[in-house]
Amino acid sequence: MKNNKLLITLVLLVFLISSGFVLSEGAHKRSEQETKTKQEHPKEHPTEHPSNAESKAVTKDNLARAIRRHIKSTSALNKGFYLAIDDNTERALKLTLVKVHDDKLASLGNQTYFACADFKADNGKIYDLDVFMKGESVDELTPTEVSVHKEDGVERYTWVEKRGVWHKSPLNGK
Repeated sequence: MKNNKLLITLVLLVFLISSGFVLSEGAHKRSEQETKTKQEHPKEHPTEHPSNAESKAVTKDNLARAIRRHIKSTSALNKGFYLAIDDNTERALKLTLVKVHDDKLASLGNQTYFACADFKADNGKIYDLDVFMKGESVDELTPTEVSVHKEDGVERYTWVEKRGVWHKSPLNGK
């Protein structure tokens, strides 16, 4: 099982590192459940992140485009699916982008940026992933972490502010 997890992680890492950016906005139909998930986005995601290091070249608009390009180019390598590891099940998720939440894009400092995006899995579940990218400019942005924030609307962690910087935090402070 550990070898499978390591292999999946390595394959995803190679895809993330080797993927180029291809511009695409992609249109997807939303189910009733996806619409419900859209309405559930909100308070638990920070909308503004204080930043110690800001890059004028990286804006909310071009960060959203960079994330969409990353997802599109990686999906092209995987038969149309974006792959992410679900840390709870240690399985690869085969996902299709529904929406990048433009209101959930922000700088975390140290040239690291955050975005929330909704995906529909091949098993029908809706996943809210937090996508982190790093780079001095929009042309240098590369993904550094992708984590499952919610599965079918159930939150796995939350966000807390410590000394002006936002951090992921386990639920109930655990």
